[in-house]
Amino acid sequence: VQLQASGGGLVQAGGSLRLSCAASGRTFGSGVIGWFRQAPGKERKFVAAINRSGGSTYYGDSVKGRFTISRDNAKNTVYLQMNSLKLEDTAVYYCAANQGPMSTMRSSYEYWGRGTKVTVSS
Repeated sequence: VQLQASGGGLVQAGGSLRLSCAASGRTFGSGVIGWFRQAPGKERKFVAAINRSGGSTYYGDSVKGRFTISRDNAKNTVYLQMNSLKLEDTAVYYCAANQGPMSTMRSSYEYWGRGTKVTVSS
């Protein structure tokens, strides 16, 4: 599976962005897709994940109620809708694929895409 994240940019606090994760590979539809983020000088942290059908999602505490993950298997794409953005959401966002069960752990994800940078300004 090859993954490519896009949709990042500069946005004011309180604004919204939608990130996309485009995937290639026939196993995309059978896997969990997760979003992680890494702020400058900090560890990469879990943001959200979605199972293969899209019927189950999980979010990190810091984004619950503000971010929504969804997927369109026909388009091999997973989305991360980010609303009410805060300064602390500034980071490089990565999508990753996991052929196992839903997980918040980086080590569970076998495939990673190149990140897309999100900058939230005041």
